Amino acid sequence: MQEVKRCLALDVGDRTIGLALSDLLYLTAQGLGTIRRKSIKEDLKSLGELINNHEVGTIIIGLPKNMNGTEGERCQLVRNFAEKIKEFRPDVEVKFWDERLSTVAATKSLIAADVSRQKRKKVIDKMAAVHILQGFLDSFKLRGEF
Repeated sequence: MQEVKRCLALDVGDRTIGLALSDLLYLTAQGLGTIRRKSIKEDLKSLGELINNHEVGTIIIGLPKNMNGTEGERCQLVRNFAEKIKEFRPDVEVKFWDERLSTVAATKSLIAADVSRQKRKKVIDKMAAVHILQGFLDSFKLRGEF
């Protein structure tokens, strides 16, 4: 029997990486926190620990496309980071997910939950990762791939 692995979503920013983790049934995404970015070496070390501790088999990385669907400079930076992850952990599958409006959706959810602006700043990256991962999981469930 094949071992079930979780999905880890990343919302990659300049200063932080928002994190979300799937359940083992691939139904829901839960916020996992954020990584404060220091260096590529430290970022990869932190990700490696998360991959091991949470038995991650797939990483979903939010791709920050422009509103018209084109890819700009931010997308290239994210793709470069993804290549570093692939080199560091070739045993983990890396996929991209269009993250347009994920931060907007996360902000709206937090405002609807009456979360203060100060508290929103602390969790917005994590919540954006949750939106990225939940969109990915829902898409695959609709197609019957999970």
